[in-house]
Amino acid sequence: MRVHKINNVNKALDFIASKGVKLVSIGAEEIVDGNAKMTLGMIWTIILRFAIQDISVEETSAKEGLLLWCQRKTAPYKNVNVQNFHISWKDGLAFNALIHRHRPELIDYDKLRKDDAVTNLNNAFEVAEKYLDIPKMLDAEDIVGTLRPDEKAIMTYVSCFYHAFSGAQKAETAANRICKVLAVNQENEHLMEDYEKLASDLLEWIRRTIPWLENRKPEKTMAEMQQKLEDFRDYRRVHKPPKVQEKCQLEINFNTLQTKLRLSNRPAFMPSEGRMVSDINGAWHTLEGAEKGYEEWLLSEMRRLERLDHLAMKFRQKAAIHECWTEGQEAMLTQKDYETASLSEVKALLRKHEAFESDLAAHQDRVEQIAAIAQELNELDYYDSPSVNTRCQKICEQWDILGSLTQKRRESLERTEKQLESIDELYLEYAKRAAPFNNWMEGAMEDLQDMFIVHNIEEIQGLMTAHDQFKSTLPEANKEREAIQAIQAEVQKIADYNGIRLSGTNPYTTITPESIDEKWEKVAMQLVPLRDQALQEELTKQQSNDTLRSKFANQANIVGPWIQNKMEEIGRISIEMNGTLEDQLTNLKDYEQSIIDYKPNIDDLESNHTLIQEALIFDNKYTDYTMEHLRVGWEQLLTTIARTINEIENQILTRDAKGISQEQLHEYRASFNHFDKVRGHGSSAAFVSVFSDGDAEFARIMSIVDPNNSGAVTFQAFIDFMSRETTDTDTADQVIASFKILAGDKNFITAEELRRELPPDQAEYCIARMAPYTGPDGGPGALDYMSFSTALYGESDL
Repeated sequence: MRVHKINNVNKALDFIASKGVKLVSIGAEEIVDGNAKMTLGMIWTIILRFAIQDISVEETSAKEGLLLWCQRKTAPYKNVNVQNFHISWKDGLAFNALIHRHRPELIDYDKLRKDDAVTNLNNAFEVAEKYLDIPKMLDAEDIVGTLRPDEKAIMTYVSCFYHAFSGAQKAETAANRICKVLAVNQENEHLMEDYEKLASDLLEWIRRTIPWLENRKPEKTMAEMQQKLEDFRDYRRVHKPPKVQEKCQLEINFNTLQTKLRLSNRPAFMPSEGRMVSDINGAWHTLEGAEKGYEEWLLSEMRRLERLDHLAMKFRQKAAIHECWTEGQEAMLTQKDYETASLSEVKALLRKHEAFESDLAAHQDRVEQIAAIAQELNELDYYDSPSVNTRCQKICEQWDILGSLTQKRRESLERTEKQLESIDELYLEYAKRAAPFNNWMEGAMEDLQDMFIVHNIEEIQGLMTAHDQFKSTLPEANKEREAIQAIQAEVQKIADYNGIRLSGTNPYTTITPESIDEKWEKVAMQLVPLRDQALQEELTKQQSNDTLRSKFANQANIVGPWIQNKMEEIGRISIEMNGTLEDQLTNLKDYEQSIIDYKPNIDDLESNHTLIQEALIFDNKYTDYTMEHLRVGWEQLLTTIARTINEIENQILTRDAKGISQEQLHEYRASFNHFDKVRGHGSSAAFVSVFSDGDAEFARIMSIVDPNNSGAVTFQAFIDFMSRETTDTDTADQVIASFKILAGDKNFITAEELRRELPPDQAEYCIARMAPYTGPDGGPGALDYMSFSTALYGESDL
């Protein structure tokens, strides 16, 4: 039972946990249920704990210790470079190298070739199994044929070599001790060389830097002094910090080296002349003195230039602000944008000009300040005074020009404003009348171009009547168009008389006289005739569609009832069939042929339906049948007759296979028809009424005749059940007893016995599928016929 299996597995898991192995998320239920992922994880955890975890090599353990051991053992061998437990073992040389290192008499390593991985792997596996008692856990073809061999499998297999050769560790430990002593000596020599080089480099850098810090040559400008200061800051931020670190590291290395020499019983280190720590500290003190003096000189020079530079900066700043403000002002004051502007635009330009005049007055004070600063720089004999004077003169001259242009623009704007007011009222009247007329035309264009969808003649006739009413309103609309165009003509007349250049647009509307004429031309001369033509074509189309509907309906009203009658006849035939099964099968096939002969009527109906689909007809008032319904009914009719024929054929097969007589079949049919009175087919409810000895027997029978719990029982399932209850069948126990006779009453059988007692093809079939027999009384070539027999009937021996 499942509970017994879970208890058994839990005992094993408890023992593993008692050995310090943590089994995360692995329970007995997953193992019993055959969870491959959990089972493999548990096996790997056991291998890791009992075969790998206790491995220790040079202060490393488990996987890292095993890898280090492999690297040390295979290091002398060519073409072997063990870096992991997957790719490094793929060519087989690493396995052979491990064996040769400890047992050179077993393998001729020089004859192995790197390009023959399968041979190398098989050689190592066979030697290990034969001479080292290491089982063959891996398959050479699997390793070679995999891009990345399984790391856990290879690690497990390699750990067997470690345990097999663990007795050879004493010599290796002695060699490791010698290597450790030599490594300490080499490290000390490397530290001495590093100290000498680092001390020489640091002293050379100090020697080059001190002359640069003692240079006191003054500069003329603040920018040049700023550059010197930036160079000094760069020295402080970039160049000096690494040297400070080097100096500190030098002292640390010196102290570390002396400590290591003392601890390893070596004499103290004495640097070469001039490279002692005290020599370096003295040079560093000189460097910092020069650095302090250079910094004080830089600050003094910058304060000296600061005053002159401040005045020059102030002049440039104010001049730049003024020049930025005046940029483009002359072009703005000289443009004649008001000549083509509307009245509202001219008024806006005039208000904008008034704001500019206020801004101009406010900038007068800045111009005076610029001139005063330029005068002060001249008095202080600034080195760049010529460029300052030139710039100041240019600013003053430009200021006078801006004042003159400002006055001229004001006069022009005021004059234009008075001229445009006289035609503004005409523009307003035009806009008031043009807007509704334009909306009317756009609505008419939209209606005339709108797609219409109709489904019958009455709908298209209604659209034609509405279109005739629209055409009767066109003469009155044309009169309104002529009146609107007359207003625009009056505006142009007034502008020409006063010499005004109109901007070409009405400030109150975007509707132009040209657009009104274009839309009127499109409505009256193009869209109305096109609408007339489209309505007439649609009328003709609807008349044709009505003819197609009538033709399809006449045929569908005949085919639909015919299919329904045939379906009812098949239902009666399946219940009332008499005679032998062969006679019933012949009659049903004749009946099927009569139905197939009716197919041309369905094809003709499909052709008419295709014409209706091409005409995009979606309704038919002349019939309730659709092609989809008729097509489904036809397919159901064909399926039903085919299913009935198949049922008779299956009954014939069952009768012949089970040896059922014709009289028994008639009796089964009568019983089934009796149950079938409940819902038109065999049902679970019908069987309930037959059995009176409890639910257990009924549940057993229903599991056989209705395995899917559908609530219905087919006649074929009923026959299978009845024949199974009344006939003798083979069982797994009978087959096992037969095999036991062939085996001479043994619990296993050999291939020779099978080939002697059975036909060749059946003997080979059994040999290929029987598992090896593992019982204590078996031997080489013994086969398990018991598990094979139970598997034939879908049973299990677990």
